[in-house]
Amino acid sequence: MKNILITGVGSGLGEALAEAYLERGDTVYAIGRTFPQAFNRSPKFFFFPYDLQETFLLKETIKPFVQGHHFDLVILNAGAVGEIQTLQETNNEDMRRIFDINCWANKELIDTLLAYATVKQVVGISSGAAINGYKGMGAYAVSKASFNALLNVYAKETPGVHFTALAPGIIDTPMLHEIIDYHDENEYPIVHKLKEGPIQEAPIAASTLIRTFDELLHYESGQFLDVRTMK
Repeated sequence: MKNILITGVGSGLGEALAEAYLERGDTVYAIGRTFPQAFNRSPKFFFFPYDLQETFLLKETIKPFVQGHHFDLVILNAGAVGEIQTLQETNNEDMRRIFDINCWANKELIDTLLAYATVKQVVGISSGAAINGYKGMGAYAVSKASFNALLNVYAKETPGVHFTALAPGIIDTPMLHEIIDYHDENEYPIVHKLKEGPIQEAPIAASTLIRTFDELLHYESGQFLDVRTMK
């Protein structure tokens, strides 16, 4: 049985991953803003409430939750899209908020784990937007590109831990609906692209990803990979 740490388990992919691992008999340690009530009676589910946007408090706050543990896999799933608008319309404060969640919180968490726990594998849930860039998703794309680079550098500096930035494909999550339900696909072509899919249900995506996580260990640490193009 494995010890799994997952961020962002309140809904969507994070919740589906936690559920799948618990069904396998693994132990899940979770960090997020919202406690998923579905796991209220699970003896192998341990939850720490924390808003990852509060990066300046993260290390000392999270330390007691992870200290002394061994994690077979850490899944950095929590993320935010931000407002769908052009970069010119996006002010620095909005950019900073998205970076805090998508990049800097992950740095703080990785540093905490490396200092106080032992970790075998870290997978950061990234996005094709980090490579392609899309109109209206500038803050998200730039922050995810930085996240990819962050994991690549950690891979070079921490050879004992395997790192991957992984794009999971399009998944039916609240984050997806923030984009496709409220924005004009003529103004923002990414809305049309996302609607065209294929869109995966979160439990199906979680099942695919769990199989993929083991395969990642056969790839060079620090890479950005996309489940849709892996062979």
